[in-house]
Amino acid sequence: MSGEAPSAWVARWSHLVPKGACVLDLACGRGRHARLFHGNGHPVVMVDRDAAALESIALPDVNEVPAEKIPADIESGPWPLDNRQFAGVVVTNYLWRPLFPRILASLAPGGVLLYETFARGNETVGKPSRPDFLLRTGELLDLCAGLRIVAYENGFIDAPGGMGAKFVQRIVAAREAQTSGTAESAPAMPARYSLGSPG
Repeated sequence: MSGEAPSAWVARWSHLVPKGACVLDLACGRGRHARLFHGNGHPVVMVDRDAAALESIALPDVNEVPAEKIPADIESGPWPLDNRQFAGVVVTNYLWRPLFPRILASLAPGGVLLYETFARGNETVGKPSRPDFLLRTGELLDLCAGLRIVAYENGFIDAPGGMGAKFVQRIVAAREAQTSGTAESAPAMPARYSLGSPG
């Protein structure tokens, strides 16, 4: 789930973020997901505690698409994004449970959460192995209970020779925008979350 290439999970569901809308890459590391979204024309906000890693992120040159880098310790420091909301929020390989309400509050109406991290069982194949950093079975479903679940997986990914094998949990969840259907008018059309990438 790490490295320079974007997560296959995030790439698969990236089409659900509205075109040209701003994406938050939280605990972004070296910016592999910020690069993916920025390269597709999305403004991005990158947050990580490692200021040097943030500074080293080179984004594609895409017709003046904005990018913001915010060095912040989101576990012990103040939340750097008060009252800001995003059409896409991406979190991978990171879990700090006390932060989850803030993550959900950062999701704008109509926005999509793309979350993927390690799950219980990973302690049998490698790091991380501490329960604090491993999701319990179904935990992402519980944490996202107020959102519309588009996709969810909880399982094991094998790797050749066992190197890189991992237990993961991942979710795509949307904060549905309010619709304005009334009793006298036709019912509002439900949101459509395509299960396949367009094009």
